[in-house]
Amino acid sequence: MRKVLPLVLLAALGGTLLVAAPALSKRKSVEVDDNYFVHRGAPSTVAVRRGDVVEWEWEGRNPHNVTVARGPVKFHSRTQRRGTYEKRMRRSGTYRIICTIHAGMRMTLRVR
Repeated sequence: MRKVLPLVLLAALGGTLLVAAPALSKRKSVEVDDNYFVHRGAPSTVAVRRGDVVEWEWEGRNPHNVTVARGPVKFHSRTQRRGTYEKRMRRSGTYRIICTIHAGMRMTLRVR
């Protein structure tokens, strides 16, 4: 019985830590506007930590999408004119993100 109780306590503590981990993550908002991410001008770089949620929010009138052209994990949103697209970043690395219907619309996402 003496050996079982510490194992039960350890398992309970481990479960608590696993439940608490998502609460430590943050949310980063990225603007998707008419033909640019974040701001006009040079392609933007956004940095987040592994486990953070990145939310792209459509602001302009033109349809756009969020597509990983290069990166550790490929993902893409649907093409849309308004709304949001969220992705929890679980893999570290550098992501080159583009809009597939607007050649000059790109950004870099760094996940540490």
